[in-house]
Amino acid sequence: MATATRPVRKDSGSKDQVFNWEGKDKSGKQVRGEMRAGGEAMVQATLRRQGILVTKVKKRSFGRGGKVTEKDITLFTRQLATMMKAGVPLLQAFDIVGKGAANGAVSRLLGDIKLEVESGSSLNQAFRKYPQHFDPLFCNLVSAGEQAGILDSLLDRLATYREKILAIKGKIKSAMFYPASVLGIAIIITAVIMIFVIPEFKKVFSSFGADLPAPTLVVIAISDAFVAYSWLIALVATGAFISFAYMLKRSLPLQIAVDRLLLRLPVMGDIVRKATIARWARTLSTMFAAGVPLVEALDSVGGAAGNHIYRMATKQIQSEVSTGTSLTVAMQNTNVFPVMVIQMASIGEESGQLDAMLSKVADFFEQEVDDSVEALSSLLEPIIMVVLGTLIGGLVVAMYLPIFKVAQSV
Repeated sequence: MATATRPVRKDSGSKDQVFNWEGKDKSGKQVRGEMRAGGEAMVQATLRRQGILVTKVKKRSFGRGGKVTEKDITLFTRQLATMMKAGVPLLQAFDIVGKGAANGAVSRLLGDIKLEVESGSSLNQAFRKYPQHFDPLFCNLVSAGEQAGILDSLLDRLATYREKILAIKGKIKSAMFYPASVLGIAIIITAVIMIFVIPEFKKVFSSFGADLPAPTLVVIAISDAFVAYSWLIALVATGAFISFAYMLKRSLPLQIAVDRLLLRLPVMGDIVRKATIARWARTLSTMFAAGVPLVEALDSVGGAAGNHIYRMATKQIQSEVSTGTSLTVAMQNTNVFPVMVIQMASIGEESGQLDAMLSKVADFFEQEVDDSVEALSSLLEPIIMVVLGTLIGGLVVAMYLPIFKVAQSV
């Protein structure tokens, strides 16, 4: 059985779907393929004009799936690089990866990209039509690989880059998740005690007929406020969180303020700074090694750093480099890079091995992040135990003080 694929270009704004079809050509040979069209009737009409007798048309089912994540794109990049290095044709590689994807959204995305390539677009042009999944850095590296005829090597480098960036982001999230989760649990436990447990103690204390200790009165007053205004507290807290998240996405000054605050936090700020420098160095190293000019590469580096302070610093570096200043001097003028990073960049510029030196910088700071996260976890455990013990223990002692007082009077 022969296989044919006759794609139709996707018009902007159309709601085309992908159909699998089977039929017979003019010589009677069995053929099959896939087509993007607005409906089955359009598929049959198009194929008839091509001299194909259609026997079956079925809309392709991709199954259910959530959104396409950064991890999905990283895995796709690694799989595509591996298959291209093994000599698998590009379109066949897309077929294999798309059909093997567990996430239906990934299958749909790869199917759309494959049809774009079949319609005559280059691979980087097809990727650029989905900027929410493929950033300019990704597309620029693919374009450089296509132009130089080393797409498989560039995809391999790109996959390694994305894997390392994903790993360092995961370490930062894990470092923040532990204290945040414990803090959340502590808030929930405290709220339950204030709303349900303390009022029961208050009923018991009302029968004592004696003055209560000051700590007990304070806790009961806080509990009364919780009981009376719990709905208002929950509403205000939820509203504040949603408003902050909304403003953080849309307000550049707030984003800059938050990023600056993150860098100044004790202990955690040092980890965020090291992770940001590692991403910055890794991105510039990858772009420069791919043959992208330095000024053009800096366009992608600032956004990949993930921090507005370093994004603005990168814009300053780009402006100075474009007027003839060396990269090392431009980095030094920003006052956001450690001396070691600047010295490594200087050695790289002088020896013509800037990409290798920046890669070593990224390796060093990634290892620093690993060590810092482990040290932070060890440091946080006793601190969290002390905080929780003081909070919960303080409430318990405050509630039992009147009982001790009554026992002593008896």
